[in-house]
Parts: sequence; structure tokens; C-alpha cells
Amino acid sequence: MGRVTTADHAEATTASSELREEYAALVDEVARHQVAYHQKDSPLISDAQYDQLIHRLRTIEADHPELASADSPTQQVGGAPSEAFAPVTHLRRMYSLEDLFSASELRTWYDRASASLQEQRPGEQPRWLVELKIDGLAISLLYRHGELVWAATRGDGTTGEDVTHNVRTIADIPHHLTGDNHPEELEVRGEIFMPSEAFEAFNQTLIDAGKTPLANPRNAAAGSIRQKDPRKTAQRPLSMFVHGIGARSGFEPTSQHHAYEALAEWGLPVSPYTAILDSFEEILDYLETYERKRHELVHEIDGVVIKVDDFAQQRSLGHTSRVPRWAAAYKYPPEEVATRLLDIREHVGRTGRVTPYAVLKKVKVAGSEVQRATLHNQDVVKAKGVLIGDDVMVRKAGDVIPEVIGPVLPSRDGREDELREYEFPERCPACGTVLAPGKEGDVDYRCPNAESCPAQLSERVAHIGSRGALDIESLGYEAGLALTNPDLRRPAELDTIDREAAEASGAPVTFGPKGVSPQTPVLRNEADLFDLTAEDVKDVYVWREVRHAGEPTGKWAPSLYFWTKPQWDRHGALKKPSEPTANTIQLFEEMHKAKAQPLWRVLVALSIRHVGPTASRALSAAYGSMDKIRAADEEELAGIDGVGPVIAASVREWFSVDWHCRLVDQWAAAGVRMEDEVDEDTPRTLEGVTVVVTGSLEGYSRDESKEAIIARGGRAAGSVSKKTDVVVAGANAGSKLAKAEQLGIPVLDEAEFSELLSNGPGRWKQADD
Repeated sequence: MGRVTTADHAEATTASSELREEYAALVDEVARHQVAYHQKDSPLISDAQYDQLIHRLRTIEADHPELASADSPTQQVGGAPSEAFAPVTHLRRMYSLEDLFSASELRTWYDRASASLQEQRPGEQPRWLVELKIDGLAISLLYRHGELVWAATRGDGTTGEDVTHNVRTIADIPHHLTGDNHPEELEVRGEIFMPSEAFEAFNQTLIDAGKTPLANPRNAAAGSIRQKDPRKTAQRPLSMFVHGIGARSGFEPTSQHHAYEALAEWGLPVSPYTAILDSFEEILDYLETYERKRHELVHEIDGVVIKVDDFAQQRSLGHTSRVPRWAAAYKYPPEEVATRLLDIREHVGRTGRVTPYAVLKKVKVAGSEVQRATLHNQDVVKAKGVLIGDDVMVRKAGDVIPEVIGPVLPSRDGREDELREYEFPERCPACGTVLAPGKEGDVDYRCPNAESCPAQLSERVAHIGSRGALDIESLGYEAGLALTNPDLRRPAELDTIDREAAEASGAPVTFGPKGVSPQTPVLRNEADLFDLTAEDVKDVYVWREVRHAGEPTGKWAPSLYFWTKPQWDRHGALKKPSEPTANTIQLFEEMHKAKAQPLWRVLVALSIRHVGPTASRALSAAYGSMDKIRAADEEELAGIDGVGPVIAASVREWFSVDWHCRLVDQWAAAGVRMEDEVDEDTPRTLEGVTVVVTGSLEGYSRDESKEAIIARGGRAAGSVSKKTDVVVAGANAGSKLAKAEQLGIPVLDEAEFSELLSNGPGRWKQADD
């Protein structure tokens, strides 16, 4: 090792000083968040952001143990109990769990626990109990001779808050254990939560009453248990699942899962999602399965808990000062984070509905970066109580559009002058038409200028190309904008235009004294869509920000959208003329193919309110042609299975508008198919039979399976009910399969589905009978 110079020593001292400052600031910040989360039920940041802070704190302490102190937040379990409730000392300490954030971290923990167990108990192989980590409030229940004595929060792990009166209002928690042979004394550990569906319903009642909705199920559960008046707790839809036991006398189960079996016999609620596994690979499969299913469950989760199942093996592994060595929590990527609400703007949809949305400071949610989130409508904005400039909690569930949950109220302190209320516009932000409810009593406001509003037209054109409609490759939202509203991003000031880039673009830009002259959109109405040629879109350009070395310059320039940029040589002679791009050639080829799509897809493409794929299939199956649908009266339409009075009224209203009828006629004249071909060879084997397909089939796409059912006279339903005759389950079938089994509905695999299509439901009906 080389000699340390004076300069080296100074640099090391400086680095140590910076690290100490960071560490001290982290200790204070984490402690503040622990108080907000555990004592006030008002977290200032998301769980994921808190995890990042505590992880950094632990990393510093691991690398520099001389910095760690006994009062570090990393040495605490939960938070100090609130003084608002009487203290309760747990008979056995309630520990936290070590958090793991990746498969590699889990592997390291798994190997360490397995190796340690082999050293202490040679030849013994652990079995692993895995259960979902419920996003709720940890609770400890004490039973003596089967009677509930008290209930306490975790608190700091040693002392919790006495919330017995509130817990007694929860129907899932028995006051007296059922059965017999109850232990003399038993601490039951569990998680109190608000079920997902109940949470949504409860929040809706708050919104309907003009009150601020609850931020999330975890805060809802914690806040409900800490109500001073048990009658208020009783009004909240709370549940509990058991996840362990503490001190006990007269009860010595050999393993975690044996304990759960006994608790279930005594009437305590045990999670249905628990499993016993034998290997790391099985644990990974469990993690992946429930990450996919996490939004189909009874409750919200943020990860999975992995435990050594055998109690003797647990005792051998023991605990650190904070966590057991025999259990850990694997955390899924965050789906709820805090960020700044920069602005609230409005989106005009294809049916004219004007929806406010949040413009956010960029933040990563569920693995993707988010800058926008839905706010549903102006009443929801008011009910959520968010102000522009607020720090807000944002949630993203799976592939669902991100949603603003609510404000982080404590962060407003000292920032009141930076915040402002949102005002919903009186006029359409796209065309200036006065907004109005679609009909009396509607919460949503709509732009009534359906035919000419550029925002609605752009959305409708993009919808025509979507997979659920005519499935036209290259006709997405950007292409829709280029056809209908190419100047959407046109610079307002001349000095923001890069004139050199504009001249080299080949776009026919006209500069005036006050700016750039507007383009005339190629489409003023989607009726002309199928009459377009590549030549018609030759001069269409859009505005893009100019970048140098990948960095934005703040200058804008036009760019031809459908044709290539022409090329000149150094003498100014045209070297290569502009020509249709590969995407444009594909667009027109796909538009030609789309003319032959079946009638139900044409119906979807028309953007008739309430008429999606299911209703369109029902209409096309019942009538077979657009002319017959146009001629049908409302009562007749309403009588079709899968249509009903709301959709029937919407269809009749749509065809009563002159420009809608001209649109259909013009499409028909351009060659769009308006009548289905009847296949006389397809047997009507499923007349009156309702079939639900769930999961992935190898031989059928989702649309193909539905079309095969409808072509044979059956009804392809989207949900399972008592009226369902047969369920076809492919790979990764989820809750629909579970409901079918619960209702005793016959479940078919793919081979049996083919037999069903050929021969009808005969043998399965007999089996059902």
C-alpha cells in the first residue's frame, strides 16, 4: 500500500465530511417521514421513495459503521406509538422485515439463509412459505382462552397503540374464537386492509358527498383504525388476514402453515394466496405470477413475503436487532409515487368529452416515466382537493393510465402563495365552442361541434386505424394529427423558427409578417379518408423542435410528414425528389385492405357513442348490413342480446345526424364493405349459447375466437355470470376461470373449444345437468 500524501489526506477528510453531512441529513429526513407515516397516517412521499432513502442510509452505515448510532432510523421498527392512544406492550416483539428489490438481492438472501441453516442443522432442507405482502396496517391481537383481550398497532415493535375498541368493529376479527382447544394465551399478528373494490366504492361515496377521497387503501386502513370514535371505524369496510403468531401458551405448532391451519379452524381469516414451495425457482414463479395478477386480488399488495416455514429452523436462524434472518420482503416496482403538479389542462376526446389531465414533473412509476395523469372530470378535481403547484401522489396500475390520487397536504406548508385552484374552461380548448353536458344530469362536459372540432376529428381518425376498429397500420394518433390538424404545434413567433432548417425541409411554408401562414388540413371530415391518394398528402408538414447533438435548441422547423425530404446537390440542383415514405406506402396499402373488413369493425370505426366491439358484433350478427341497422327502430335494436336500450338510443341518435349518414354513404362509395358475407357452410352450432374465452389460445387470437363463436350463432361474452354456458380457458387464465369454477360452469381447453365449435355444447350440457 502506497504512502498517503498530505493532498490525499485532505481529499479523504473532505469526502468524509461530505458523507457525514449527507448521513446526518438522511437521518433527519427518514425520521421525519417515519413520524408522518406511522403516527400521522399522512405520508409525505411514496413507499418506494421512502425505500430508496432508507436503502441509502443502510448502505452508508454498512460502509461506514462508525457513523451508525443506536437511534438511527435503520435501527427502529415502525414508529413510536402515538400519544393519542394508550400504550400496549407486546408479549413478543414485532419485527420489521429485510426489504429486497431485485431477483439478485433475493438470491443472495436465499443462499445466505440456506447456508446458515445447513451449518446449524446439517442435512435439513428448508421449505419456504410465501404470502402476499398486504399494503395495510400491521396489527397484533391477544386472545386468552379464546377471548379477544386487546388489539394493538405495531408501534416501535415493542410498544404499540391500544386500538381494541376500533378493531372490535371489524367483522372479520372474531371476539371469541370458534371451535375448542384454544390456547391459554395467543398473540395473533395480521394486516388490516380495505379491500380494493370496497375502497373504490367508499371513495365514490365521499366524492358524491363532495368530500375529499382517501388517498389509498393503506392510508384508509390506518386512518380508520386510529379514529377516536369506534362508530366511525365501523363505517369503514375493513378486513384482516393473519400473517403470523407471536407469544403463545398451550399452542405449539411445528410450522407456519400448521399455525395458519389452526387459526383458520378457530375462525381467524387466513389469506387464500399463501403457498409452500421447495426451491428458488418456484419462488420466482410465484413472484412473477402475482405481479401479473396483483390487480385482480382482493387487496392491494406491494410485494411478497418469503419465510422459512419450520419453526425450529426459524429459531435456529434467529434475528438481528431489527429483522428476522428467516424472513424477507421482496418489493415489486413502485406503482405509487409523489411528484409536483405543474399544471392542469384539458383533452378533447373523439366523442367530444373534455377531460382535465395533470401535467407532472417527470417521475418513474411502475417502471415507466410519467409526465401526464388523468383527473377524470372537473368534479373529481374539486373532490380530490388538488391545487396547481401541489405535491401529489400518482398511481399507475399495470397498463392503466396514471392517475392523480390526491395532494400531499403537509407539503403545502410555507408554499401557499405558489398554489392556485383549477378552473374548468367554458369553451372548447380546441375550437372555442361553448361546452355543455351531453344530456341533462351528465357530469362530463362535451364539445358539441362534433363534425368540425379538430381535436375530435384527430381522435376519430386515429380511432379508425386502431386494432379494435379497422386495424390500419400506420394510421395512429400522429398520422391523424397530420391529416386533420398539422399546425397543432405551429410556433407563434417568427424568432422561434429555424429559417435555415425550414428552407432545407422541402415543406411549402409561407412566411408572413406576423408568422407562418396556416395549412389547410387534408381532412376536414373523416368521410374523405378512403378517397385520399398519396399525392393528396404530398405537401403535409408538421412542426418539430430542432436538436443539435441530441439536445433541444428551442427553435422549430417544418418537416414533411408523409413524403421524404428532397435532396439538392451543392450547386442547388435537385438530386433526389421527394417521394412517399415507406410508412405512407404501407398506410395506403393497409387502407385499401381495410375496405374489406367485416361489418362490426366498420361500426366500431364510426365512433358511435357506447358502441364498442361487443355491441358492434351483436348488431352485425343480428342484421348483417349497415342499411338494415340504419332502418331498425330503437325498440327493435334494444331487444338484441348485447345491445339494450342505452346503446339502441345511441345508435338511433347517431344515424339521425345528416353528416353521419353522408359519412357512411361516402365510405360505401369508396368501396368500404357495408354488408357481411353469409357463409352458408358454417353450422349454427351455438345458437343461444353464451361462451366466455379467457387466457391465451394458440390457434385463435382474441378476436378470432369471438368471431368463431358469433359466426355459429353464439354469444361471446366478456364476463362470467350465472348466464354463462361454457368457459374456454387458455394459458394464463385469471379471475374469470376462478369464477367459472366457483359457479360450477363447464371449463374447456382449446381442443374442446374446437369440438364445441363443430358439434355444439351437447356433452358439456349433459355433464352440467
